Amino acid sequence: MTNAPYRILVTGSRTWTDAGAIETALAKAVENIPADRDITIVHGDCPRGADALADHWARKYGATIERHPANWRPNGVLDRSAGYRRNTEMALSGIDLCLAFIRNVSAGATHCAATAERAGIPVRRFTA
Repeated sequence: MTNAPYRILVTGSRTWTDAGAIETALAKAVENIPADRDITIVHGDCPRGADALADHWARKYGATIERHPANWRPNGVLDRSAGYRRNTEMALSGIDLCLAFIRNVSAGATHCAATAERAGIPVRRFTA
């Protein structure tokens, strides 16, 4: 048995609006986790879509939230690869499970889920 938090990476489309799907997936993900084990929800800190919905769930149920905003404008110049670097950072941060909520073949969420899979992390994909 471990005392380390159970870490769930939530990745998803900015246009994901199905809060029920996220709430159900997160509830199912933690249903067999011992009550005394902390839960950490890791996400990319987008103010809308899957990240925001997962953040809301975490606050509602008292989970720790670990936000990873992408640095889109280092040195004031748009860096289009910032999201991919952030996704890799999240996937390699000691994740136990990745939940991917992909709408309209979201390139970022798809990349993040694939990166987690390559790292040997179980991934559950949901599409809208």
